[in-house]
Amino acid sequence: MREILIVGGGYAGFYTAWGLEKSLRAGEARVTVVDPRPYMTYQPFLPEVTAGSVEARHAAVSLRRHLRKTRLIAGSVTEIRHKDRTVAVQPVDGNAYELHYDILVVTAGAVTRTFPIPGLAQQAIGLKHVEEAVAIRDRLLTAFDQAASLRPGAERRKLLTFTFVGGGFTGVEGFGELLSLATAMLKSYPELSLEDLSFHLVEARDRILPEVSDRPGAWVVRSFERRGARVHLNTQLLSAVNGHVVLSSGEEFDSELIVWTAGNASNPVVHNHTDLPVDERGLLVVRPDLRVGTDSDLVPDAWAAGDDAAVPDLASPVPGARTVPNAQHAVRQGKRLAKNIAAGLRGGRIRNYRHSSLGVVATLGLGRGIFQYRGIVIKGVLAWLMHRGYHVLAVPTWERKVRVLTVWLTAALFGRDLVSLAAVQHPRDAFVTNGGPQRSGESRASDHTAA
Repeated sequence: MREILIVGGGYAGFYTAWGLEKSLRAGEARVTVVDPRPYMTYQPFLPEVTAGSVEARHAAVSLRRHLRKTRLIAGSVTEIRHKDRTVAVQPVDGNAYELHYDILVVTAGAVTRTFPIPGLAQQAIGLKHVEEAVAIRDRLLTAFDQAASLRPGAERRKLLTFTFVGGGFTGVEGFGELLSLATAMLKSYPELSLEDLSFHLVEARDRILPEVSDRPGAWVVRSFERRGARVHLNTQLLSAVNGHVVLSSGEEFDSELIVWTAGNASNPVVHNHTDLPVDERGLLVVRPDLRVGTDSDLVPDAWAAGDDAAVPDLASPVPGARTVPNAQHAVRQGKRLAKNIAAGLRGGRIRNYRHSSLGVVATLGLGRGIFQYRGIVIKGVLAWLMHRGYHVLAVPTWERKVRVLTVWLTAALFGRDLVSLAAVQHPRDAFVTNGGPQRSGESRASDHTAA
């Protein structure tokens, strides 16, 4: 059998493996996926996870549950040597080893782009994984509990100050959802008022949401400001030491939570540790049919898609345009990859990837959203419903669709769950503090329950 190795189990990797399971004949090829996480993260749901509108586990699709015919390896590919048809794998536990393949599919996904800003690595949280979204939600809930027991002052003001850096889709959606949650929570905290909250969105460019046109983007800024938030355009974060935010505009303030969503960077494995061709941005050079290489210089048995691939956008009127790195393209590229690989194994026709955008839609908080398709712009509740409808249809498997819909219906009836589980990030603290070795003659209370 041919060995097909898929590097990365994100959108493109998951849908490639899923499609191959459906199309490959018995004994035709064996598919292996290498990824450190046992699930695919449905990232469009992460902002709603921060707000408690979607359960954390419902934004994760189990690889083992849905890729039953695929060999799964919990680890990271640290080097690709396509000339030798070999990759170096570092498992989650254990020593590194080499893995051989016949056909390579690179869908490693991008990583969060950071800069050497003082205090950033120590204070900020990203919004690319489920664990980060849960931590952001718990930090906000815990901050409310702590602030409610304090008198007005610097400490309370810091606890109720929340900062997002990056005005792309992830930053704007996360900011809007967390702002919506915070304002809704005020009715449960009579000690606090809307004036106590301080939300800041920092963007280095002169506008947010570059995927939409200027007027809708400006409307989103005005919408946030009407809700009491501050949007800092043409502004950079200079320092975040000990949570003290210093902006290039000269403004300074203390912030309990700093969320960094200032764009993505190419995966270091693709950028630095492969013999496959990459462009000036560190992305794999890919043909329209998703094979690595160019029309004149094809790399045999190598395919790529998703955020790490510079895929030509055949639907764009702009010469040389590349598909934007979003879920809409990654999902469809994965499906096309599966069909092309199967066709290549059988000597069939390999087709180009072509997809015209269905428009862009973003949630700005509960009951608020924005949608744009070319010149058509929809705002408010209808756009928010379109956002939810699109993504509940797009999330893979009926099992996940039903679970998400159930949570939404429950929240509509009973409201959001406002319980913080921040202690789960340090599960042994209570045990270490209260469950230490006993002195001779002591006994636990549970030893006497039978009496």
